[in-house]
Amino acid sequence: MLDNDIILVTGAAGKVGQAFITKFLAERSADGPLLRALCHNRMLSEQDGLESIRGDISQLEDVKRAMRGVTHVVHLATCKETPHDVMDVTVKGLFWLLEECRKSPTFRRFILLGGDAAMGHFFYPHPDPITEAQRHTAYPGCYALSKVLEEVMVEQYRIQYGLDGCCLRAPWIMEKDDFRFSLSFGEDVFGGPRWRQIVGVEAADKYLRSGTIPLMLAADGSPMKRNFVHVYDLVEAIAAALYEPGAAGKTFNICMDEPVDYAAVAEYLLSTRGVPSVKIPTHFHSTWLDNSRAKFLLGWRPTVGMTKLVDLSWNYVRDADDPRTVWYPG
Repeated sequence: MLDNDIILVTGAAGKVGQAFITKFLAERSADGPLLRALCHNRMLSEQDGLESIRGDISQLEDVKRAMRGVTHVVHLATCKETPHDVMDVTVKGLFWLLEECRKSPTFRRFILLGGDAAMGHFFYPHPDPITEAQRHTAYPGCYALSKVLEEVMVEQYRIQYGLDGCCLRAPWIMEKDDFRFSLSFGEDVFGGPRWRQIVGVEAADKYLRSGTIPLMLAADGSPMKRNFVHVYDLVEAIAAALYEPGAAGKTFNICMDEPVDYAAVAEYLLSTRGVPSVKIPTHFHSTWLDNSRAKFLLGWRPTVGMTKLVDLSWNYVRDADDPRTVWYPG
């Protein structure tokens, strides 16, 4: 790490971007590297070590302005199931970023935040643990397709031009009370499945009144095992990958050591908080992401497992000025 480094963060106002910036600035020396936050809809306040600029990564001139003097790129900007925007952001925008990296005399490393959507998430059966060597298998929808295209583009720029890029492939990223609300039978559910639609309004209202959570079952009838990562652990992996020589050209699964077992969650919540559960059959499949490569090459270790994830989420109390907000569908 050099004092004159400039690290560009796209998607800087999102949950990962803000967590990474907070960690980086807290550990930065007075004359350390500069962070440059590229923001689109939501701006970040400038402070020592942080420059915030407004721009749209689908616009070449905005990308050129953001990339001036940049040594490292942490690419977090993404779209979910928004067909009108997804290719502009995740393909066109990434293309402009990679082109500017290729031409830049200062550029050194590109870090892409990928996702297990590129591996099919829980839509397809996976008889073995998912390693970084598995072929891409996007599930239906434009988001999963975009994650495949991003990974392939970064890989091909390495092959074509020797560009130093690595991909940190994350499953569902949790912070604050996200996990608690992922188990809500209400309209306030975070992400999917949308339990209210599965069980119907009458049953959902009954479960809400009793504080019941869903115990998701896989297609084979066994309790679902699903991969997660806490944002704390993800930003540690980003920091580790920025300057690690062994990360060049590699993809890393960044996830908990074990997937979350919904039966274990139900048992833990019942024993610690008296929270009841109800079994909900689904057509999804359990998966297990293997994070061995990240441990071996990055020296990274996740610190948040199932019980800590539950405790962090159930103990979290939101401030009045921090309402739950859905910034994108999906």
